[in-house]
Parts: sequence; C-alpha cells; structure tokens
Amino acid sequence: QVQLVESGGGLVQPGGSLRLSCAASGIIFSRYHMDWYSQAPGKQRELVASISTSGRANYGDSVKGRFTISRDNAKNTVYLQMNSLKPEDTAVYYCNARHVLYQQNDYWGQGTQVTVSS
Repeated sequence: QVQLVESGGGLVQPGGSLRLSCAASGIIFSRYHMDWYSQAPGKQRELVASISTSGRANYGDSVKGRFTISRDNAKNTVYLQMNSLKPEDTAVYYCNARHVLYQQNDYWGQGTQVTVSS
C-alpha cells in the first residue's frame, strides 16, 4: 500500500519559515519524481516545486528564491524548506509522487495546512 504522509505545516508569522516533510512508503522512492503543490481556498491546485530522480529542482515563479525542495532517498522523504513566508502562501500543501517511467503510478498525500498570518 502506497502512502505519502506530509507533516510540518502550521501557523507562522509573515517573514517566518517552515519545513514540510513528506514520508513515502510502499514505493521505490528513488524511481519517483517528487512534487509539492499548494491549494488555497477557492483556487486550483498549483505546482510549487518539483525534484527529479536525479535531484534537479524546479520552482514556481512565486516561490523562487524563497523555497527549497530537497530529497533524501535513504529516508524516502522529500522536504520543502519555506522561508520569507507571505500571507499569500497560505494554503494546503500536498506531496505528489510520479514514477519516472510509468505515468499511471501517480500518488498524493493528504495535505498539510500552512497558514501565514500575524
């Protein structure tokens, strides 16, 4: 059974930092590209950052220079370091795993809430 479990969300003041984690089980983690998505109330889910099986990272324009995605294949975990947080970063953040070859092997976590407010 595949599971992606996000953690690390919470309430933070503007300018603060959070680190999200997504622990995967039931998959060969090193064969999956990993993504972080965000979904704010009333908005579509959007891609925040992605990291390939080789470790190449890409970011959405709104988070470039503030967020960093990383992965630890030994721990089957992907991270999202979020710095200089803004109120507009408030959203539920979801972890996604995409197999490097088989597109039908696509899995989601349950999400973790991030709220940026003073």
